[in-house]
Amino acid sequence: MVEDRKLAVLRAIVEDYVSTQEPVGSKALVERHRLGVSPATVRNDMAALEDEGFITQPHTSAGRIPTDKGYRLFVDRLSQVKPLSAAEKRAIHTLLQGAIDLDDVVQRTVRLLAQTTRQVAIVQYPTLSRSTVRHVELVTLGSSRLLLVLILSTGRVEQRVVELPEPLDDETVSGIRAALNRATAGEKLSDAAERLADVAEQYDEPDRAPVNLVLAALAEAMSDHRSDERVVVGGTANLARFGEGFEASIKPMLEALEEHVVLLKLLGEATSPSTLTVRIGHEVPYSELSTTSVVATGYGPGEEALATLGIVGPTRMDYPGTMATVRAVARYVSKILDEG
Repeated sequence: MVEDRKLAVLRAIVEDYVSTQEPVGSKALVERHRLGVSPATVRNDMAALEDEGFITQPHTSAGRIPTDKGYRLFVDRLSQVKPLSAAEKRAIHTLLQGAIDLDDVVQRTVRLLAQTTRQVAIVQYPTLSRSTVRHVELVTLGSSRLLLVLILSTGRVEQRVVELPEPLDDETVSGIRAALNRATAGEKLSDAAERLADVAEQYDEPDRAPVNLVLAALAEAMSDHRSDERVVVGGTANLARFGEGFEASIKPMLEALEEHVVLLKLLGEATSPSTLTVRIGHEVPYSELSTTSVVATGYGPGEEALATLGIVGPTRMDYPGTMATVRAVARYVSKILDEG
């Protein structure tokens, strides 16, 4: 167990190293932080922290820097994620409000995370299989053609054109639309698809033939999983600003970040909007990213995440600020999807 005083010294080292990007010495700690102890005591605490593997000395006669273990203890001992300022909240609201569709929401979210945290931002598209049906619309395009529109809880919209063997009057189209919404609205896609057979049974021949065409188009729209593993990345240029000791890592990191399977695995543990996942250094499951940390959370209305978002950056990051931003952005996006 690390005593409170040594934890305060570790916290000061982390904060100074993140701020200055320079190894931290005992003299600097005493001058910058009110630790309430003598320089000799600080040196003893630093020696103990180094022996326990929480800090290390990168060069002879240099100060100390945190290790992955030190960052992990720092994050685990955060009493709370610091709240965002009113200005930061306004900035998030301004950038996200007015999004016109799901693609716009995702693109704005990536841009916002990258700009606010100055890290690499990753946003997964909402997973179709976890969505519920918000509404099904049928629009007459011509005498024998319908536009089927499937609107999901994620804000995703699927459209299909249905060619009919013969024209349907407006009353019949209205009746089919009502039957589809009674059967599917509010249902998860897997359950909604199973209920389509019940709709077909409500119609006798010859009306059943056009209804079956509509149902087939709707079933196809519900089972279209092409975007379930879509991931959008932004802010990779931010990697260039992390300076000495990080340059050699940039190329393999960029190559790893081009693989969407890697990105999904990085974000995969964040399964709830209320859970924030932080993986540090060698906890990240790819050697190419062993000098980075990942902060991620789920987003979506309710307690079950529809997808995940987060950031990747150097282990030398502002953890309290980054964690607060990722959590706040996820909550705003969840609210947008819930209201959409």
